[in-house]
Amino acid sequence: MPTQHLRCALAVSAITLCLGCGTSPNPSSGRLLILGLDGLDPQTIDLLMSEGQLPNFAKLRQEGAYGRLTSQKPLLSPIIWTTIATGKGANQHGIGHFTATDTATGEEIPTSSLQRKVKALWNIASEANKKVATIGWWATWPPEEINGHVVSDHVAYHFLFDNGLFGEVEGQSSTTDDNKTHPPELFKAIQSKLRKPGDLTATELAPFVSLTDEELAQPFDFDDDIGHFRWALATAKSYRDIGLDLWRTEKPDLEMLYIEGTDSSSHLFGHLFRAEGLGGELAEQQKKFGSTTEQMYLFADELLGDVIAALDDETTLMVLSDHGFELGKLHDDPSKTRDLRRVSERFHRMEGILYLYGNRVKTNARIDGASILDIAPTALALLGLPAAQDMPGRILTEAFSQPLGSHRVVSYEGGTSNNPSRPGADTNISQAQLDHLRSLGYLSGSSGTPTAGPSGIAGSDKGDRNLAAIAFAAGDYREAAHIYRRLIEDDPDDAGLRTSLAGTLGAMGRYEDALVYLNQAIEIDPLNAEAYHNRAVVMERKGDMDSAIADYGTVLRYAPQYEASRQALIRLTGRADPRGVNTQAEAQAEALVQQASVAAQKANYQQAMALLDQAQAIAPKYALTYQYRSNVAYLKGDVPAAIAALVEGLKIEPDNALFATNLARLRSTVN
Repeated sequence: MPTQHLRCALAVSAITLCLGCGTSPNPSSGRLLILGLDGLDPQTIDLLMSEGQLPNFAKLRQEGAYGRLTSQKPLLSPIIWTTIATGKGANQHGIGHFTATDTATGEEIPTSSLQRKVKALWNIASEANKKVATIGWWATWPPEEINGHVVSDHVAYHFLFDNGLFGEVEGQSSTTDDNKTHPPELFKAIQSKLRKPGDLTATELAPFVSLTDEELAQPFDFDDDIGHFRWALATAKSYRDIGLDLWRTEKPDLEMLYIEGTDSSSHLFGHLFRAEGLGGELAEQQKKFGSTTEQMYLFADELLGDVIAALDDETTLMVLSDHGFELGKLHDDPSKTRDLRRVSERFHRMEGILYLYGNRVKTNARIDGASILDIAPTALALLGLPAAQDMPGRILTEAFSQPLGSHRVVSYEGGTSNNPSRPGADTNISQAQLDHLRSLGYLSGSSGTPTAGPSGIAGSDKGDRNLAAIAFAAGDYREAAHIYRRLIEDDPDDAGLRTSLAGTLGAMGRYEDALVYLNQAIEIDPLNAEAYHNRAVVMERKGDMDSAIADYGTVLRYAPQYEASRQALIRLTGRADPRGVNTQAEAQAEALVQQASVAAQKANYQQAMALLDQAQAIAPKYALTYQYRSNVAYLKGDVPAAIAALVEGLKIEPDNALFATNLARLRSTVN
């Protein structure tokens, strides 16, 4: 369990000791409001702003400082927003994924404040006698005892029970309310501002979606696009209203307000953003949800205007997002996402937005090279508090018209906790959070056996994988290898873990050891593109170019979009086609197959199949045609035709593991 609260005397004493070492205190501070808009993309902001659609963002750019905020991989919200709130990376704060494991029950649960190993801004400011408020921020349940108010991230799920979309039955309480906010009585005080999904009227929804009365009356389900979006919009409106009310009435020195709906709408409907030439089910989806993502950007601008109107002359406003989002991009292989949704963090971009406005902020100033690690040190400086030496980020001094304090305390960690006991589980809400994350493609499958921490909450295997990857990126190969070996012990049949461990060993120069794990990974999963790529890299470093070329080619055979292998193959052979186009007929067929792929991405299946017919007629032995024919047939719902295409493909390439695997999967659906 993280240390959550030092007595004020201890905090003041620590700072006094530091200030007595020849440094001068930070200048007097004003108030600070941090507005977090999940997944808001800077390129899309620039586009809409150029069209005159975002007047409040334009105001911040003209009258404040702005830039892009560089994030860190993995681009997963609990990790990044905790890094923003603590000024420390996942290797320090300990949150590595969306979920953890309750060691008492073995169940997968959403990540929580119990996992965080370090103090957040609200802890540090509270200990310095600053009044604080946090609303909806990731991993804030159970709420910590601070000098102010916490509206935890569980509040948004409360109104899904017991009566689903339209809230609770009068007189009934579906789950305890006293562990969702601090202080507990705050929950009752904010009831009037909690918008349930079913509270949203057709008029409120009209700018975002085009739906019939029957569609609007559907029962709530996170797997349903309509219900999921209504939840996201209702949550955004609720947190906005609660945040503004707390800002005006309680007057905190620091408020941190988080809005998730901008990310959910992008995951659900971002592929439709200004997309052209869509057909079939995508065209039908576009009729209903084609403007949803753009309208959420306009909603974010309107929300920003409400926040600006609530500021006083002593306030600094910081607006940021944890990452960007590639909008209007269709999946390369729509057969892998049959429900046409986005998948995981693949479409996230590394850069989010950053705007500073108000007290002490320069006008029309540019911020270059800002990182998510810089937010906490800058926020502390604005509050008149020193950053810590164990916070690797910098203070963004170039954004301000007067100097901010530059001295640092050694650390804010240590002390005693005011929350020694672990609260009871929020079972229903935890399940709702998991359903929400699965519906966006963040979660799938089962977890391994993580190692328990002192809080009784263990990191999930996915979280430990991410922590290992972060250690690898930081050059701490020994720590990465240690984590991967432990995970392999728990799940010896996971080919991905063996591939990752091999990559770590390769980085350490242990090529023979790496090859052992890579060969094992390929034996477990013959379609593991990363394993083939890593083995090719090792073979190239050993000087075995023929083997390297063969493995790079296998990668592209099974994963045509694997760019690193494509570039390596071009570098070594001058061409990127692993199979080799041997005749003019095959070259023509290849071009037709690529056209068919584009048509299928847009759900123009009839056009795609006609192009594949032409390709097959021109070059009957060109195997790739049968792979795409199977995909398109599957998308059309014609499983027998999809099976027949793979059977023909295997006659041409009997060793094609992709064909064999897909054929087995398809046959299992009809047996």
